[in-house]
Amino acid sequence: MGLLTEGSPLSWEETKKLAKHVREHGIKQFINLYARLKDRQGDVLKWGDEVEYMIIKFDDEKQTAQVSLRALEILDQLQEKELKDPDSVKSLWRPEYAAYMVEGTPGKPYGGLLAHFNVVESSMKYRREEVAQLLNQGESVMSITSFPMLGCPKFSYPSFDVQPNNPESAAQSLFFPDEAIFTGHPRFKNLTRNIRLRRGEKVCINVPVFKDEKTKYPVFEALPETPDHVYMDAMGFGMGNCCLQLTFQACNINEARYLYDQLTPLCPIMLAFTAASPLYRGYLTDIDCRWNVISASVDCRTAEERGLKPLKNNKFRINKSRYDSIDSYLSENGEKYNDVPLLYNEEDYQQLREGGIDHLLAQHIAHLFIRDTVSLFSEKVNQNDEEETDHFENIQSTNWQTMRFKPPPPNSSIGWRVEFRPCELQLTDFENAAIVVFVVLLTRVILSFKLNFLIPISKVDENMQKAQKRNACMQEKFWFRKNVNDNKNDSGCEATTDECEGCELWTINEIINGKDDFPGLIRLINQYLASMEVDADTHCSIQQYLKLIQRRASGNLLTTASWIRKEVLNHPDYKNDSIVTEKINYDLLKKAKKVQEGLLPCNELIGCFTNSKTSENIPPAIAKQHEPKAPNGN
Repeated sequence: MGLLTEGSPLSWEETKKLAKHVREHGIKQFINLYARLKDRQGDVLKWGDEVEYMIIKFDDEKQTAQVSLRALEILDQLQEKELKDPDSVKSLWRPEYAAYMVEGTPGKPYGGLLAHFNVVESSMKYRREEVAQLLNQGESVMSITSFPMLGCPKFSYPSFDVQPNNPESAAQSLFFPDEAIFTGHPRFKNLTRNIRLRRGEKVCINVPVFKDEKTKYPVFEALPETPDHVYMDAMGFGMGNCCLQLTFQACNINEARYLYDQLTPLCPIMLAFTAASPLYRGYLTDIDCRWNVISASVDCRTAEERGLKPLKNNKFRINKSRYDSIDSYLSENGEKYNDVPLLYNEEDYQQLREGGIDHLLAQHIAHLFIRDTVSLFSEKVNQNDEEETDHFENIQSTNWQTMRFKPPPPNSSIGWRVEFRPCELQLTDFENAAIVVFVVLLTRVILSFKLNFLIPISKVDENMQKAQKRNACMQEKFWFRKNVNDNKNDSGCEATTDECEGCELWTINEIINGKDDFPGLIRLINQYLASMEVDADTHCSIQQYLKLIQRRASGNLLTTASWIRKEVLNHPDYKNDSIVTEKINYDLLKKAKKVQEGLLPCNELIGCFTNSKTSENIPPAIAKQHEPKAPNGN
């Protein structure tokens, strides 16, 4: 979830007084970092995935399923191996926002060999098994994006009462007790409290309910002004969801900026494709994705910043939450597509420009820094701006956007990176590995063929909203570039109307499987693979993964959200009233558990052919061929 600083958290009043200090020093730290590392070259392609898991407790006698608040206990055991031998562990484990979540990554990043694609699924299986070995009876580790009953009475084990009127409560929620927030690091409760206090009220999440024949209005605990919406009031409803993220290391800063831009238009496409979260607070809703739920759950903007009151105490009216899609491209080719006015503090921008930073990157950093810090530790207030970057990371890591541009850490072998953040979690390791391999192969295709996916930022924003609608993967059309090969003669396109000369509205199927002269993303990947040497097992696995992507895009397979929705609608206990009962929740998650463990075939979701050739390690012969040669042939 970003920067985890050790120390003593400051109160909101203390943090608020230091907001200017953090901004000023964060800007200086980035300028110094940039000066040291802007010319860094030659970093090899490395990449990795992050999978967030939920711990679910089943009571087969009562036929209930709850989230188990044992993440701290489990995490302590998972991290023992890393503490003893950090260089040889096969997985790394980190805390996440909720007390029922853990995040796992590969022990080391994957490299440039195509054979690494055949290790991803095996690594995911290992991580899942590693957690499973530490579970109590009745518990299961599950890769689900949202827990259907989150915020319902007794949704957690153990259960706790909410304390909406307790001034000591971080969330003061009607539904989500503080005990469901991870207790092993003070950052999470501190963020929860400070976001609420900065906003001046609790966060407000409103999700349209799925309107069925017998749906009752107002929805239980709905706000008077939105009787047909599911209301939620705490950070946990957003940050308590899970996702799948990818990070790529580029060879230099320019390649990182190019990748950042080219992957941006693909973010809403992959959000719709991976849709997996239609259930919230015990209701079937009319959305399929988590994105806007999380966006609202951390929206710390004041009434003035949201445009509800005239500006008096705040400087800017800010159009988006700090969790949202990006607002500007970073590469020279992307500049002409920055058609949305970018908000930033002119003084910060000028300071960055005087520090030797070009216009596009300077406005990007200055735009991030319109946000206040919402979590600060006393030990980190005073820093050496020449050597430390915690104030920069403080702001950077709490701008949770679809893409993240990541400078190298100080005194590190790690290079310039970009993070791809939109994807929702799938039930099985096979599906999650397929998505990872697909996106990473797209980065190879983009770099090798010098493709151009750029469309106006305003169209990306429009696509992001469409992507979250019910069954968007099948029913919506998305703005997409008509000619992805035209990089040299790119004159941009006018986006002042609903039309865009350089892009058209296409379905997910057309984007992935092809339309007219556009071959589709799958065929572009296969063209790339045809020019490369790929071992037989890796080739077999990749083709299995691409077949899943191809069939889900075409509608032959359901998205996870559509499968979950179908399971609820067809459950014998469902009363056509949009309500997910304890029994429906239990049966849904039990079935999902059997699917993820391979105990129950699910042809409508995954298809028949899910047996990849995934391997724990790269074949020794391939690894040996690519070992660095010793000097002078020795």
